[in-house]
Amino acid sequence: MTASGDERDAAHGHDAGAARTTRTVRTTESAGTTGAAGLTPARARRTALRRLAGSLTLVTVLGHLVPGFEQPCLAPVAGAATGVAAELVLESLDAWAYLRRPRYLSPRSGQAGGTLDFFLPSYVTGLVCAMFLYGGGRLSPVVLATLVGVSGRYVFRFRGTGGPVLNPAALGTATVLLLSWNGAAPPYRFTAGVPEPFDVVAPPVVLGLGVALHAGLTGRLPVLAGWAGGFVAQAVVRGLLSGVSVMDALLPVTGTAFALYTVYVVADPDTTPVGRRAQVVFGAATAAVHGLLVVLGVAHGLFLALVAVCACRGAALAVRTRVRRRAARALTASSAASLAARSAVSPGTAPAATAATAEPR
Repeated sequence: MTASGDERDAAHGHDAGAARTTRTVRTTESAGTTGAAGLTPARARRTALRRLAGSLTLVTVLGHLVPGFEQPCLAPVAGAATGVAAELVLESLDAWAYLRRPRYLSPRSGQAGGTLDFFLPSYVTGLVCAMFLYGGGRLSPVVLATLVGVSGRYVFRFRGTGGPVLNPAALGTATVLLLSWNGAAPPYRFTAGVPEPFDVVAPPVVLGLGVALHAGLTGRLPVLAGWAGGFVAQAVVRGLLSGVSVMDALLPVTGTAFALYTVYVVADPDTTPVGRRAQVVFGAATAAVHGLLVVLGVAHGLFLALVAVCACRGAALAVRTRVRRRAARALTASSAASLAARSAVSPGTAPAATAATAEPR
């Protein structure tokens, strides 16, 4: 996959020039994520998180009041509470293990809403898990999915940046669906309370809100474009090769579940690349893996495909990091050997040779 700004940060996180690389990456991220908002990267991320959490909360509340979400009303409450509690415990343990100050108590968290902003990703994970899991009157599937998703942020993360590798909501939801924990299953309908002639309005409204959010702050429209284009492409390929009707393969696009997944899951800013080309490849790859899983008869392909693509991206970054670190060490050793050889040949001119070697740098 194409390397992006955060990927370059991960690749150079442990090199001698890590600080300079981080500053360069942050400049790149500023150009790629703020867009028309004109905000700094940190402020853009905070604003995006707040609006994402706000829109997801609004959709959840309205979904239970108007369209008729099938999940129990306590499911999103349990998911959000579990996510925040798990984040608090895990961050405290991580800070204790590495002898550092917890990030929810860091100086940046002392700013207006800083501590609240720290818990927003886990809050969003809990709401998303509650949205895509149905366990009847049982809340344990949502609680388990949220715990797995939030824990994955600490277990699977980039060494250089500390950012998550796997999409938390997709990881938690896929795990519970594969285990069929307490009969957990995807919701059958998200618009059970809306008459059929009017239920077609919900998907475009959700997509419109999501596109506006990602276009203005997160800069993840290329991910959406790659995902949408890839989904159409895999549907056409399946229709040509397997005899499945292309219209049937494209039918999920018209559902509310697909719109919610597109807006709140696949375009997660923390687990997708920053570069535009890399974003398109990421979205298209997710759609391609989903199509392959459907052909193989694997259930819950949407979430499994996203987890698989995130894992492949993380593995590619790990390999890239190791290769670059080895290359840097080899270059340093070669330079040291060259200087030692020059000193051995002409000991009296060693300082001059060293100065001459250092001057072009």
